[in-house]
This record gives sequence, structure tokens and C-alpha cells, in this order.
Amino acid sequence: MSQRDIIVLAGYLVRCPLGGYAWQVLHYVAGLRALGFDAYFYEDTAFYCGSYDPVSDSDNVGTANGIAFTSDLFRRFGLEDAWMFWDAQADLVYGAQNVDRQDLLNRARVVITLAPVTRLPRRGKQSKVFIDLDPGFTQIRADRGDAAILELLNEHDVHFTFGENIGHPQCSVPSAGLRWLPTRQPVVLDFWEPGASAADAAFTTVGKWNEKRRDVELDGEMFAWCKRTEWMKFLSLPARSGQRFQPGLDTHNVAGDTELLRANGWDPVDPIEVSRDALRYRDFIRASKGEFTVAKDLNVRLRSGWFSDRGACYLAAGRPVVTQDTGFDTVLPTGRGLFGVRTVAEAVDAFAQIDADYEAQRLAARAIAEQCFDARRVLRDLMSHL
Repeated sequence: MSQRDIIVLAGYLVRCPLGGYAWQVLHYVAGLRALGFDAYFYEDTAFYCGSYDPVSDSDNVGTANGIAFTSDLFRRFGLEDAWMFWDAQADLVYGAQNVDRQDLLNRARVVITLAPVTRLPRRGKQSKVFIDLDPGFTQIRADRGDAAILELLNEHDVHFTFGENIGHPQCSVPSAGLRWLPTRQPVVLDFWEPGASAADAAFTTVGKWNEKRRDVELDGEMFAWCKRTEWMKFLSLPARSGQRFQPGLDTHNVAGDTELLRANGWDPVDPIEVSRDALRYRDFIRASKGEFTVAKDLNVRLRSGWFSDRGACYLAAGRPVVTQDTGFDTVLPTGRGLFGVRTVAEAVDAFAQIDADYEAQRLAARAIAEQCFDARRVLRDLMSHL
């Protein structure tokens, strides 16, 4: 491929305008452009028209706020002509000026699917790339012969996954007859220059508390998609570690859970308030002492090696990460700046190490981001397979 070839990233942001999705998309577009490619984020409603509006906390109320969110995000980073949204039902196009939608899609050499709610048919000799951001579910359903999943996967030529252990003996996630290439979230490091946090800063995170829709069965055993059960395993962590924890979690969706967490020393905050603006999301991470979070039961027990795009942002901001172990220590350095833990006792020990020399741990976190998540390295490797 030549460096000015067009790459279209098909994803999901206008219809779910939240900070995590915003940075995920922005890093791909800006990272590919930094490598010399003509990259665009593209989204449409032709395949799926559902949407979520965090301003009203409502589903399917239109995309006006999502369009404004996306336009503002790309404009702030000088990429106002690097995104496009097509409302297929109204046949209205938003985003890049002086770029014809059909011409853009016809001339794209590569289409990268980041979220299959935007489903683009192949045009000409395009290479189609699927990136599996949440490993386990897709592979297990495909292995069981799920026709819709198989149709989706078969539309693509190359398949990448954030489950970097898939296909290796230590991981029990089936490959479903496909070759899954490892990849991880690219991060444009200049967007996350580290700064000092307050002396009394809390460990934070942002995520869903009790998402149940994608539980799966493998070899007669159920694997949970929701994180609530994993969080409960660490309920005593504030008392045992002496740390402050302020997770952005929608715990109010389960009656009594917010009160239970607060009674055990946690201080949950509204994740929508944190995430409804991309820069506020970044400020929340930068103001943290570090991240503490859990992983989905599926990734923990099947040892997928998954590591979150959000965690990569914490590391880039020079914030140590303590997270539930999914087997990522096979591909990422741990023990300084990044800790994979299985028990409360292991987490308590990780926090003690961080407190013993916070400045060294902060520098180690940033060094891991530079070594392992730098968008130039991650995306150069990804493109080398095409």
C-alpha cells in the first residue's frame, strides 16, 4: 500500500457519543494519518439505526447530539474533514466537506471494521479488516455455528483481536477455524502528556456495571459478560488497601448496589457525567492516581490476554494500572506501572508497591505506553499484515 491510500474505519460514535468510544476512534484515525494514510472515520445507519443519547439518557431519540459531539471532537484535533456520518433513512450526510460519500467508499483501499453496527459491503478489490475489540463472545458464537456471526466474519479478509492469547495453548477461547492476529489499542501519545495528580487523588475507572446481554456457554460452562460479579470479589479492597476508589460505574441500575459499595468504602460516580464529553473523560483519567478495574469473567477464566483501550489511556497519562489478570502478562510487561491481580491480597500488594515509589511507578506506566501502545508501532504492525 502507498501511504496516501484511503482507509475507512467503520465504527460507532455518533449513535453512542461517549468518551471511551471517542478516544478509541480518534487514536485510529489520527494514528493512521500520522503514518501517511488518508484515514476517515465512517458511520451510517443503513444496517443498524439504533442510537443512545447520553444528554437525555435515552435510546433512539435521534442523532443531533451525537453529530455535534463527533463534529466537536474531530474539530478540536484538526480532523474536521476526517469523519463522515450518513443518516441512511433521511439520506443526509454530515462531517467532511467536499468529500463525496460514494466516492470515498469506492476509492478506499482498506475498510477496517471497528464496530459491526456499521456494515460496509466490499467494493472492488478492497481489503476488509475485522478488529475484535471484546474477545471471547465472537469466537465462541462462531465456534457454535452462529450464522450471523459467521456471515460477518466471512465478509473480512483479515481478523485481528485484542485477545492476544487466542490461538495459543494458555487460552481456552476457540479460534472458530480462523487465524486471529493479535493487536491492541493504538494510542497517540501526544494526546496524553502526563501531568501531576493531586496528592489525595483516587484510583478510578469508567465502565458498565451489570451488562448481561452477552453471557455465553462453552463446553457446558457459562461465562458471564457482566463485570458486577468480578467487582464483588474486590468489595473489601478500600478497607484492606487504605486507598481511595472512585469508579465511574452505573451501579444505580441494581437496587442497593451503590449503597453496598459506599458502605465498603467505595465512592462510585456517574459514568455518563464522566463520559459525555471526550475532554472531560480525559481530564478524569489525568486527575486520577491510577486505574483499578476488573475484567469480564469470560476474559479472566479463558485467559484471553485482553487489555482495555481505557487502560492504555491511563498508562499513556502516566497513571499506574492495577487490573484483573486476563493473561496479558504474556504480552505486556507487569510489576512496575502495570499489575495483573487475581485476589484482593494481590491488589493490596500492588498498591503498596505503587505507594512505595509513586514517581517511579508513574514513569513506568508511561514507558509501557510508549513501548507497547504507541499508535505508530501498533498501526504499522497492523498494516504490515495487509
